[in-house]
Amino acid sequence: MSALGNREPAVVAPASGGPVPLILRRRHPLRWLASLIVLCLVALLIVSMVTNERYRWHVVSQFLFDSRVLSGLMLTLWLTGICMVLGTVLGTVLALGRLSANPLVSTVVGAYIWFFRGTPVLVQLVIWYNLAALYPKITVSIPFGGPELFSLNSNQLITPALAAIVGLSLDLAAYMAETIRNGILGVESGQTEAALSIGMTRTQTMRRIVLPQAIRLIVPPAWNQLIALLKYTSLVSVLAVSDLLYSAELISQLNYEVIPLLLVATIWYLVLTSILTLVQRYLERYFNRGVHPRRSRRKAGLA
Repeated sequence: MSALGNREPAVVAPASGGPVPLILRRRHPLRWLASLIVLCLVALLIVSMVTNERYRWHVVSQFLFDSRVLSGLMLTLWLTGICMVLGTVLGTVLALGRLSANPLVSTVVGAYIWFFRGTPVLVQLVIWYNLAALYPKITVSIPFGGPELFSLNSNQLITPALAAIVGLSLDLAAYMAETIRNGILGVESGQTEAALSIGMTRTQTMRRIVLPQAIRLIVPPAWNQLIALLKYTSLVSVLAVSDLLYSAELISQLNYEVIPLLLVATIWYLVLTSILTLVQRYLERYFNRGVHPRRSRRKAGLA
């Protein structure tokens, strides 16, 4: 029995420059069998989806580019973009607060993250939508008995769209705070110590030394949060916000084509998440440049 076990022996080219002997690779019948089974299952699924008339693909194609669906799609993209910006900005502030040496600030931020990560997004959205039940009137006044500056009716202020933005942004901020905090902690502490030793302040060190290096660690999980946020926007349909899913539901209530309209929404969600996934792969390659220089040189043919 060979000392190499099941591994293939290394082949060294003859010193005379003759032809390299052909290696007979080991066959893996179980691997081929597994591939055949998976291929058969995929083929059966595709055939079932194509031949089953209950999918009603002609109805799907009819409403795929319907103006009402496209309007909901634009609202979904708008909600995703604005909530991502607000959630990232607030998440960055929370991450810095979580890393603060002030125990009070760190504890309060930790409680915020604990609450929003521990409750479902749907529950948060419904609470924000019904905020008027807790605070019928929102009053702004000078603290400690000062005069009232102005007040707003909560029912008029908290619209479904605003409740959706606030709920999704605050929830995303809690997850982004942990993502950014982990990225900052992933930078070697020696870099911070070196920056402080040459007279840089902690703010300058964070802005010029730590954050630029932490971006490489933050981008992949942050982009995953963006993809998750895109799917979470479908929850705002319970607030009667005319996003992609709610627009499809409204159409299905008129023509009773529930499954085809759900397939329309599913197709658009798959298209959007696929585009975001491609962008994520590009960003990962961009920020990982120089991390594995030997591998990069080998791909470039320089090794």
